[in-house]
Amino acid sequence: MSVPVEAQHYTVQATPAAQEAGAVALAVASLPESFGPATGENPPHVQVIAGQPGWTVEAAKAVTAGARGIVVVNPAAENTDSLQAAAQQSGTAVVLDQRWASNPAIEGAEDAVRSMAGRSALLDTVATAPVGADSGELLADHLAVVVRVAGPLGNLRVLARGPHGYTATAVLANGAPVALQGIVTSARPAGVHVAVLTDDGGVSVTLPEPLAAWPATVRVTGPQGELLLPTIYESAHRATWRRLKEHLDAGTIPSDLHSFAVLSDSITALTQTHR
Repeated sequence: MSVPVEAQHYTVQATPAAQEAGAVALAVASLPESFGPATGENPPHVQVIAGQPGWTVEAAKAVTAGARGIVVVNPAAENTDSLQAAAQQSGTAVVLDQRWASNPAIEGAEDAVRSMAGRSALLDTVATAPVGADSGELLADHLAVVVRVAGPLGNLRVLARGPHGYTATAVLANGAPVALQGIVTSARPAGVHVAVLTDDGGVSVTLPEPLAAWPATVRVTGPQGELLLPTIYESAHRATWRRLKEHLDAGTIPSDLHSFAVLSDSITALTQTHR
Protein backbone atom coordinates (compact mmCIF):
# COMPACT_ATOMS: atom_id res chain seq x y z
CA MET A 1 0.00 0.00 0.00
CA SER A 2 1.47 3.35 -1.05
CA VAL A 3 1.69 6.17 1.44
CA PRO A 4 0.66 9.60 0.09
CA VAL A 5 3.40 12.22 0.14
CA GLU A 6 2.54 15.28 2.18
CA ALA A 7 2.52 18.46 0.10
CA GLN A 8 5.36 20.86 0.84
CA HIS A 9 4.52 24.43 1.83
CA TYR A 10 7.06 27.22 1.44
CA THR A 11 7.19 30.68 2.98
CA VAL A 12 7.91 33.74 0.85
CA GLN A 13 9.50 37.15 1.43
CA ALA A 14 9.74 39.81 -1.29
CA THR A 15 11.37 43.22 -1.56
CA PRO A 16 8.91 46.09 -2.16
CA ALA A 17 10.16 46.55 -5.73
CA ALA A 18 9.79 42.86 -6.52
CA GLN A 19 6.38 42.74 -4.85
CA GLU A 20 5.08 45.39 -7.22
CA ALA A 21 6.82 44.29 -10.41
CA GLY A 22 6.01 40.61 -9.99
CA ALA A 23 2.53 40.82 -8.44
CA VAL A 24 3.95 38.47 -5.82
CA ALA A 25 1.04 38.63 -3.38
CA LEU A 26 -1.44 37.73 -6.13
CA ALA A 27 0.68 34.89 -7.50
CA VAL A 28 1.30 33.40 -4.04
CA ALA A 29 -2.39 33.72 -3.13
CA SER A 30 -3.31 31.75 -6.26
CA LEU A 31 -1.22 28.81 -4.98
CA PRO A 32 -2.24 28.72 -1.30
CA GLU A 33 -1.30 25.08 -0.75
CA SER A 34 2.22 25.70 -2.06
CA PHE A 35 3.26 29.13 -0.81
CA GLY A 36 2.47 31.60 1.93
CA PRO A 37 3.92 34.83 3.36
CA ALA A 38 6.80 34.58 5.82
CA THR A 39 5.81 35.34 9.43
CA GLY A 40 9.19 36.64 10.55
CA GLU A 41 9.65 33.90 13.13
CA ASN A 42 11.79 31.79 10.80
CA PRO A 43 13.86 32.64 7.71
CA PRO A 44 11.70 32.42 4.54
CA HIS A 45 12.19 29.50 2.19
CA VAL A 46 11.91 31.75 -0.89
CA GLN A 47 13.35 35.20 -1.46
CA VAL A 48 11.98 37.43 -4.23
CA ILE A 49 14.11 40.25 -5.62
CA ALA A 50 13.69 42.78 -8.41
CA GLY A 51 15.95 42.29 -11.40
CA GLN A 52 17.51 45.74 -11.32
CA PRO A 53 21.24 46.11 -12.05
CA GLY A 54 23.13 44.32 -9.29
CA TRP A 55 20.49 41.61 -8.85
CA THR A 56 23.03 38.81 -9.16
CA VAL A 57 24.82 40.14 -6.07
CA GLU A 58 21.56 40.31 -4.13
CA ALA A 59 20.65 36.81 -5.24
CA ALA A 60 24.06 35.50 -4.20
CA LYS A 61 23.52 37.01 -0.73
CA ALA A 62 20.19 35.20 -0.50
CA VAL A 63 21.91 31.94 -1.45
CA THR A 64 24.51 32.48 1.29
CA ALA A 65 21.72 33.25 3.79
CA GLY A 66 20.25 29.83 3.12
CA ALA A 67 17.32 30.51 0.78
CA ARG A 68 15.99 27.33 -0.80
CA GLY A 69 14.47 29.22 -3.70
CA ILE A 70 14.95 32.63 -5.33
CA VAL A 71 12.64 34.40 -7.77
CA VAL A 72 14.09 37.27 -9.80
CA VAL A 73 11.51 39.56 -11.42
CA ASN A 74 12.39 41.06 -14.83
CA PRO A 75 16.17 40.53 -14.58
CA ALA A 76 18.51 42.98 -16.28
CA ALA A 77 21.34 41.58 -18.40
CA GLU A 78 24.23 40.52 -16.14
CA ASN A 79 26.87 37.82 -15.95
CA THR A 80 25.39 34.96 -13.97
CA ASP A 81 28.43 32.64 -13.77
CA SER A 82 29.19 33.26 -10.08
CA LEU A 83 25.53 33.03 -9.09
CA GLN A 84 25.13 29.79 -11.05
CA ALA A 85 28.09 28.26 -9.24
CA ALA A 86 26.82 29.35 -5.81
CA ALA A 87 23.29 28.10 -6.49
CA GLN A 88 24.58 24.79 -7.79
CA GLN A 89 26.78 24.26 -4.75
CA SER A 90 24.03 25.10 -2.26
CA GLY A 91 21.20 23.43 -4.17
CA THR A 92 19.22 26.68 -4.39
CA ALA A 93 16.58 26.88 -7.11
CA VAL A 94 16.81 30.23 -8.93
CA VAL A 95 13.98 31.01 -11.34
CA LEU A 96 13.51 34.11 -13.47
CA ASP A 97 10.08 35.72 -13.74
CA GLN A 98 10.31 37.44 -17.10
CA ARG A 99 7.63 39.74 -18.43
CA TRP A 100 6.72 37.72 -21.51
CA ALA A 101 9.31 34.96 -21.80
CA SER A 102 7.87 33.24 -18.70
CA ASN A 103 4.41 32.86 -20.22
CA PRO A 104 3.43 29.16 -20.13
CA ALA A 105 2.50 29.27 -23.83
CA ILE A 106 6.12 29.92 -24.76
CA GLU A 107 7.06 26.25 -24.48
CA GLY A 108 4.66 25.26 -27.25
CA ALA A 109 5.71 28.24 -29.36
CA GLU A 110 9.37 27.32 -28.95
CA ASP A 111 8.76 23.73 -30.08
CA ALA A 112 6.79 24.92 -33.11
CA VAL A 113 9.39 27.50 -34.19
CA ARG A 114 12.39 25.24 -33.63
CA SER A 115 10.73 22.47 -35.66
CA MET A 116 10.79 24.70 -38.74
CA ALA A 117 14.02 26.60 -37.97
CA GLY A 118 15.78 25.46 -41.12
CA ARG A 119 12.93 26.74 -43.32
CA SER A 120 12.40 30.10 -41.62
CA ALA A 121 12.32 32.93 -44.16
CA LEU A 122 11.56 35.85 -41.83
CA LEU A 123 10.92 36.61 -38.16
CA ASP A 124 8.90 39.77 -37.65
CA THR A 125 8.04 40.92 -34.13
CA VAL A 126 6.46 43.93 -32.43
CA ALA A 127 6.43 44.74 -28.70
CA THR A 128 4.19 47.40 -27.17
CA ALA A 129 4.40 49.14 -23.79
CA PRO A 130 2.36 52.00 -22.29
CA VAL A 131 3.49 55.63 -22.31
CA GLY A 132 6.16 56.20 -19.67
CA ALA A 133 7.86 52.83 -20.18
CA ASP A 134 11.61 52.78 -20.74
CA SER A 135 12.36 51.74 -24.32
CA GLY A 136 15.59 50.06 -23.23
CA GLU A 137 13.76 47.84 -20.74
CA LEU A 138 11.12 47.12 -23.37
CA LEU A 139 13.82 46.00 -25.80
CA ALA A 140 15.35 43.68 -23.18
CA ASP A 141 11.95 42.09 -22.46
CA HIS A 142 11.32 41.87 -26.20
CA LEU A 143 14.63 40.13 -26.88
CA ALA A 144 14.00 37.68 -24.04
CA VAL A 145 10.95 36.37 -25.92
CA VAL A 146 12.64 36.22 -29.33
CA VAL A 147 15.76 34.45 -28.02
CA ARG A 148 13.64 32.00 -26.02
CA VAL A 149 11.52 31.13 -29.07
CA ALA A 150 14.04 31.29 -31.90
CA GLY A 151 17.44 30.85 -30.27
CA PRO A 152 20.52 33.13 -30.36
CA LEU A 153 20.46 36.01 -32.83
CA GLY A 154 23.31 37.10 -35.06
CA ASN A 155 24.31 40.59 -36.21
CA LEU A 156 21.92 42.24 -33.75
CA ARG A 157 21.85 46.02 -34.06
CA VAL A 158 19.58 48.98 -33.35
CA LEU A 159 18.67 51.13 -36.36
CA ALA A 160 16.73 53.77 -34.39
CA ARG A 161 15.79 54.29 -30.76
CA GLY A 162 13.97 57.03 -28.88
CA PRO A 163 11.42 57.66 -26.13
CA HIS A 164 8.62 56.33 -28.32
CA GLY A 165 10.26 53.06 -29.32
CA TYR A 166 12.95 51.46 -31.43
CA THR A 167 13.69 49.48 -34.58
CA ALA A 168 16.29 46.72 -34.54
CA THR A 169 17.43 43.99 -36.92
CA ALA A 170 19.23 40.65 -36.63
CA VAL A 171 19.51 37.28 -38.36
CA LEU A 172 18.50 33.76 -37.35
CA ALA A 173 20.91 30.84 -37.32
CA ASN A 174 19.94 29.95 -40.91
CA GLY A 175 20.54 33.53 -42.08
CA ALA A 176 16.88 34.58 -42.26
CA PRO A 177 16.29 38.26 -41.37
CA VAL A 178 14.76 39.36 -38.06
CA ALA A 179 12.89 42.63 -37.59
CA LEU A 180 12.16 43.92 -34.09
CA GLN A 181 10.01 46.97 -33.49
CA GLY A 182 9.14 48.47 -30.11
CA ILE A 183 6.30 50.94 -29.65
CA VAL A 184 5.67 53.01 -26.53
CA THR A 185 2.02 54.04 -26.70
CA SER A 186 -1.25 53.80 -24.81
CA ALA A 187 -3.23 53.53 -28.05
CA ARG A 188 -2.94 49.73 -28.14
CA PRO A 189 -2.71 47.00 -25.48
CA ALA A 190 0.74 46.19 -24.11
CA GLY A 191 2.11 42.86 -25.27
CA VAL A 192 4.35 41.26 -27.87
CA HIS A 193 3.63 39.57 -31.18
CA VAL A 194 6.08 37.23 -32.93
CA ALA A 195 5.52 35.95 -36.47
CA VAL A 196 7.83 33.40 -38.09
CA LEU A 197 7.24 32.86 -41.82
CA THR A 198 8.33 29.83 -43.84
CA ASP A 199 7.87 28.78 -47.45
CA ASP A 200 4.57 27.06 -46.65
CA GLY A 201 3.28 28.61 -43.41
CA GLY A 202 4.72 29.71 -40.10
CA VAL A 203 4.01 30.40 -36.45
CA SER A 204 2.18 33.35 -34.92
CA VAL A 205 2.58 34.07 -31.19
CA THR A 206 0.72 36.76 -29.23
CA LEU A 207 1.63 37.29 -25.57
CA PRO A 208 -0.29 39.66 -23.25
CA GLU A 209 0.97 41.46 -20.16
CA PRO A 210 1.42 39.13 -17.13
CA LEU A 211 -1.58 40.67 -15.35
CA ALA A 212 -3.84 40.66 -18.40
CA ALA A 213 -7.10 38.77 -18.15
CA TRP A 214 -6.64 37.02 -21.49
CA PRO A 215 -4.30 34.15 -22.43
CA ALA A 216 -1.54 33.94 -25.00
CA THR A 217 -2.30 32.48 -28.43
CA VAL A 218 -0.01 30.35 -30.59
CA ARG A 219 -1.08 29.49 -34.15
CA VAL A 220 0.86 27.12 -36.40
CA THR A 221 0.17 27.23 -40.14
CA GLY A 222 1.28 24.69 -42.74
CA PRO A 223 0.06 22.69 -45.73
CA GLN A 224 -2.50 21.02 -43.44
CA GLY A 225 -4.03 24.38 -42.50
CA GLU A 226 -3.96 26.39 -39.28
CA LEU A 227 -3.69 24.83 -35.82
CA LEU A 228 -4.39 26.77 -32.62
CA LEU A 229 -2.28 25.30 -29.81
CA PRO A 230 -4.07 24.59 -26.50
CA THR A 231 -5.05 27.78 -24.68
CA ILE A 232 -3.45 28.11 -21.24
CA TYR A 233 -5.29 30.36 -18.82
CA GLU A 234 -2.34 31.20 -16.60
CA SER A 235 -0.20 34.32 -16.22
CA ALA A 236 3.57 34.40 -16.62
CA HIS A 237 3.89 35.22 -12.90
CA ARG A 238 1.86 32.23 -11.75
CA ALA A 239 3.62 29.89 -14.17
CA THR A 240 6.96 30.95 -12.69
CA TRP A 241 5.83 30.15 -9.15
CA ARG A 242 4.35 26.81 -10.16
CA ARG A 243 7.62 25.90 -11.86
CA LEU A 244 9.57 26.91 -8.76
CA LYS A 245 7.38 24.63 -6.63
CA GLU A 246 8.18 21.68 -8.89
CA HIS A 247 11.92 22.27 -8.53
CA LEU A 248 11.73 22.78 -4.76
CA ASP A 249 9.76 19.57 -4.27
CA ALA A 250 12.07 17.55 -6.50
CA GLY A 251 15.30 19.15 -5.26
CA THR A 252 16.36 19.99 -8.81
CA ILE A 253 18.15 23.05 -10.21
CA PRO A 254 16.36 25.08 -12.95
CA SER A 255 18.17 25.94 -16.17
CA ASP A 256 17.02 29.58 -16.04
CA LEU A 257 20.42 31.09 -15.32
CA HIS A 258 22.14 29.03 -17.99
CA SER A 259 19.52 30.03 -20.59
CA PHE A 260 19.64 33.66 -19.49
CA ALA A 261 23.34 33.80 -20.37
CA VAL A 262 22.38 33.61 -24.07
CA LEU A 263 20.07 36.61 -23.68
CA SER A 264 22.69 38.56 -21.72
CA ASP A 265 25.23 38.01 -24.49
CA SER A 266 22.77 39.38 -27.06
CA ILE A 267 21.96 42.48 -24.98
CA THR A 268 25.64 43.11 -24.20
CA ALA A 269 26.54 42.91 -27.88
CA LEU A 270 23.68 45.26 -28.71
CA THR A 271 24.83 47.79 -26.10
CA GLN A 272 28.38 47.77 -27.43
CA THR A 273 27.31 48.33 -31.02
CA HIS A 274 24.87 51.13 -30.10
CA ARG A 275 27.32 53.33 -28.20
